[in-house]
Amino acid sequence: MQSASDSVSSPAAVGVDLIDFFDVTPTSLWLEDYSDLHRLFAQWRAAGVTDLQRFLEEDTSRVAACSACIKVLRVNRRTLSMYAAPDAETLTARLADVLRDDMLEAHVGELVQLWSGEPSFESRSVNYTLDGRRLDILLKGVVLPDHDQPWDRVLVAVDDITELEDARRRAAASQLYARGVFEHAPVSLWVENFSTIKMLLDEVRMQGITDFRTFTDVHPEFVERCMQEIQVLDVNGFTLEMFKARNRNDLLGRLPEIFRDDMRPHFREQLIDLWEGKLFQQREVVNYGLDGNPLNIHLQFSVFPGREQDWDMVLLALTDITARKKAESYLEYLGKHDVLTKLKNRSFYVDEINRLERKGPFPVTVIMIDLNDLKRVNDQLGHAAGDALLRRAGEVLGKAIDKPAHAARIGGDEFAVLLPGADAQAGTALVESLRKLVELNNQFYPGAELGFSMGCATCHEGGRLEETLREADVAMYEDKRVQHEGRRGESRSPA
Repeated sequence: MQSASDSVSSPAAVGVDLIDFFDVTPTSLWLEDYSDLHRLFAQWRAAGVTDLQRFLEEDTSRVAACSACIKVLRVNRRTLSMYAAPDAETLTARLADVLRDDMLEAHVGELVQLWSGEPSFESRSVNYTLDGRRLDILLKGVVLPDHDQPWDRVLVAVDDITELEDARRRAAASQLYARGVFEHAPVSLWVENFSTIKMLLDEVRMQGITDFRTFTDVHPEFVERCMQEIQVLDVNGFTLEMFKARNRNDLLGRLPEIFRDDMRPHFREQLIDLWEGKLFQQREVVNYGLDGNPLNIHLQFSVFPGREQDWDMVLLALTDITARKKAESYLEYLGKHDVLTKLKNRSFYVDEINRLERKGPFPVTVIMIDLNDLKRVNDQLGHAAGDALLRRAGEVLGKAIDKPAHAARIGGDEFAVLLPGADAQAGTALVESLRKLVELNNQFYPGAELGFSMGCATCHEGGRLEETLREADVAMYEDKRVQHEGRRGESRSPA
């Protein structure tokens, strides 16, 4: 009875020639003779070569000598197809067209592996087809055993990995492009890890907390802890410039100087939005440069796609809006202030009257003021002298009035002082103080004399401010009349 092993011991038993397997294998196969290379290596060893890689890199013609030792004995059908060769003879005759350019470094690696006694070798390299196409290849070779002459049969398998390498190159190019966009973007970009913050929020939620705003009111230290758990992974070059940092280590080592003070309430609102599931946010915040100056920032916060479950990567884009904020503040200042005197203007005065009418606090005392002789100074000395007199009036009123009181220029030469929560006695005392300041001011400024005509009235709760303003206006005109008569009497008196 024939055993199972006996039944397959002969290829002829199943009608298959073993060489057919080589020819029909769907991988490029090369049967090669490396025996001349083995002899060349022996000569180099005898000559004292120990570091083959260094020896080859010193003179690349030695690599060509190694290649010349390798003889191609046979290739299979897949090899001819892959390299666009009509037959094996053409392929072997044009090996210089196949093995060129980018393959030098990989070929050195193969030779070093053989030199080290490895029975097999592997490398990634570049070949070229006979019609000029580039092939990225994965090459694996093995020295076949049981031959009288060392390395006289070496089987080499070559896989075409061009598509894989093209995909890798595209990915690398895309990553390089993304890095370039990140690094050179004209806005401050931060990549941060919020995973610990998410864990803290989840722990609070598991405690049964539903009103997170109230929770942070009661536990402000929770907001502080979350701020400390921000992990900055990367920043771009514009960030270093914007925050006045010498380098990344300088910035990352001094983060508490950036995120402080006015940042806390903004960060709390950011946490509340995250609690409510808002993974994209925009808001205006305040940070600080490393030079100590505040920075008004427009912040855009976004959790990276695919990171919604752990927030381990978030992107923050920060735009410096400090200049815009200063412009807005100045425009707001202009909307409520008189540029010449630096006092509040008529628009503010009207709004404040309406506010006091509704909300008080009462009593409200009003002082109406007229700048004496402004028209005469303008006519005789010019408007520059008149403007100087107005600035002096603003200086006196600015020094005398403290919040919650306000002084406003309500006309060309007319001023008003509003004193919420002040009675008639406080108004009278301020009038006297203003007269003394006017006298003191005249001692320091030559030229036109500064003079105020003033009238004071007080509105008690239940009264009408409009009537109080009229009373103060009447009192001011009476003061002007008395001063005018006094000056006229002085001019008539004998010298």
